[in-house]
Amino acid sequence: MWIDGQVAQITRRPGVNTVFLTLRDPAAEISLQLITRREIVDGCEPPLREGSRVVVHAKPDFYPARGSLVLRAVEFRPVGLGELLARLERLKKLLAAEGLFDPARKRPLPFLPNRVGLVTGRASAAERDVVTNARARWPAVQFRILNVAVQGPGAASQIIEALTELDNDPMVDVIVLARGGGSVEDLLPFSDEALCRAVAACRTPVVSAVGHETDTPLVDLVADVRCSTPTDAGKRVVPDLVEEIRLIDIARRRLERAITHLIDTEQHRLDSLRSRPVLARPQTLLAERLADLDGLRSRLHRCFGHRVEVATGELEQLRARLRGLSPLATLQRGYAVLQRADGTVVRRASEVTPGETVRVRLGEGELKVVVRGDADD
Repeated sequence: MWIDGQVAQITRRPGVNTVFLTLRDPAAEISLQLITRREIVDGCEPPLREGSRVVVHAKPDFYPARGSLVLRAVEFRPVGLGELLARLERLKKLLAAEGLFDPARKRPLPFLPNRVGLVTGRASAAERDVVTNARARWPAVQFRILNVAVQGPGAASQIIEALTELDNDPMVDVIVLARGGGSVEDLLPFSDEALCRAVAACRTPVVSAVGHETDTPLVDLVADVRCSTPTDAGKRVVPDLVEEIRLIDIARRRLERAITHLIDTEQHRLDSLRSRPVLARPQTLLAERLADLDGLRSRLHRCFGHRVEVATGELEQLRARLRGLSPLATLQRGYAVLQRADGTVVRRASEVTPGETVRVRLGEGELKVVVRGDADD
């Protein structure tokens, strides 16, 4: 059978003609054990090494004593660059059809991350570029750095493990995948299908900074932000402190101008209100009201005096009429009123008897008289 895979491990034992190899599927966690003769491995052109993509012509061989199945390889054919690029193109179309490259699913980077997760090679220039440039822009930035293999057969699985660990860290707000430049074969782990799907599944925004400007591994298309170099990634994940201070100063000056303009406008309005006569000379308004009040008081006095005079005249007329009708006026003319002891008025001589005492009311004073008899007596 023909088997396509990536050489993960080559084991040569001294004095033994047999070479043991581990062949893995770069898109899945599947590996197979191969054995072959030393001269077959040594005769490969280009030389067979770990990380090489090959097509192996092998025959299955089962060992009943150990219960193991191995493949005895008889021919190795290296996969050329053209074939690798063709496979990457097919994988690219597959991931694009699934929507992993859709801009709508990409998340924006936080303005100021609490902590930056960095996945990169140990003591690499990429790590130095990211950290140095980020701290030059924002000195207080914090990093959590996980060093992994960035090329070779096990690189993709290590990167996925580190990516998952950082994604589960609640303190990490952004994750950076960083690696320096290299050949297409060196950057193959960053085009691994499993890694691309892991990046798409991350809840934390992911920044891809792999290779140089001309290098475009598939993880660049899946990541939320693609940076041309690790140096560019260091500048993108954090804001520039100097620039932010400048913007704050500009905003502060704009705010001061706005407040000063508002105060000037309100001061002008107050000055305008203060200059109005009602506020500038309030006694003028009071003088006018006092003049109106004096006029009303004079009218009240005149009206009240006229009413009193009219009422006085009417009262005098009524008093004169009352006097003319009063019995006292009649008495003043010499008439008298006789009243019996019980106060009844005597109108006829027959109403009294001789010897009865009656009261005579005159115009001025009263008399008590005793009746002696009528006029004929």
